[in-house]
Amino acid sequence: MATIKSTNYSIYIGEKSLPTLVKFLTKNSYTNYFIICDEHTFEKCLPTLLFNVPQLHEAEIIELESGEDKKTLETCLQVWGALTDAGADKKSLLINLGGGVISDLGGFVASTFKRGIHFINIPTTLLSMVDASVGGKTGVDFEGIKNHIGTTSQPKGVFVNPEFLKTLSERQIKNGFAEVIKIALIADKEFWKELKSVKEFYSEKIITKAIELKNTIVKKDLYENDLRKCLNFGHNIGHALESALIEQKKDILHGEAVAAGMLMEADIANTLKRINVKELKEILDYINFIYPKIKLSNSTKELLLKYILHDKKNEGDALCFSLPKNIGCYELYNGVKIELIKNALVNY
Repeated sequence: MATIKSTNYSIYIGEKSLPTLVKFLTKNSYTNYFIICDEHTFEKCLPTLLFNVPQLHEAEIIELESGEDKKTLETCLQVWGALTDAGADKKSLLINLGGGVISDLGGFVASTFKRGIHFINIPTTLLSMVDASVGGKTGVDFEGIKNHIGTTSQPKGVFVNPEFLKTLSERQIKNGFAEVIKIALIADKEFWKELKSVKEFYSEKIITKAIELKNTIVKKDLYENDLRKCLNFGHNIGHALESALIEQKKDILHGEAVAAGMLMEADIANTLKRINVKELKEILDYINFIYPKIKLSNSTKELLLKYILHDKKNEGDALCFSLPKNIGCYELYNGVKIELIKNALVNY
């Protein structure tokens, strides 16, 4: 089992992560336990968790509907109400068992309930293992804008059991792999080279490396004042595209939108001479090999441009992007013009 130390908690990766959770719960004293899950993790992951962690046999289960469109303040109201009705107190522990939506929403609920209670993350998707469950960002969407309301609040532990990935479809695995590609492109050229030759997207080795790279960045800049902004590569356009397609009630996963966002933001990086034509082609060829192109109607493009103006990374009227500066490193570019985005949409 790999153990990665973060700012004030540890990330445990491997088949022994759940036995380690038993030790964690034995060491720490909580009055009661609450597990947030959705209908998928309730069926496919909760039985494994309860079988391996006897302390949770009496836990209160809070089952939510799955989907990004459920990551709202309305859902938070339901969870806050359930916690209140069940007598949760300051010494209760909230356990987030699920993917990115559960990690984001559950962390936000915990960080605000009674001004903050402890929570841990047990990610069950590749996306949440390598990205959402690590780093302390919590939040919900508001008026269609991704993660518009949220906090920075660290979990007390993250327990990564790769066995849960066997319950996922290939599409869901690729959904999470987009975040692996992202971290390689902006942080580690050798890891990028390694990814291009892998046949299995979710090996424990890949998961561990992706988490290590993100954790190194987060520890240096928890509140995203500078360095951590590099983790947003592909997300300015990706988040806007995701919001636009959700508003239009079209089927889209976060990683698919981010993959498209990386293609378009790499195009912008090339226009701004941050990467050369050879590097651009290398990025485009690899991402296009894994992810199908998303059909963008004129109305989708208009919505995308509307949402991108509300991106939380913007500073005043300046659109702040994290762009590759050669493969394996990045550069913040504060002042991307809307014309560049429109041109990237045309090229896509």
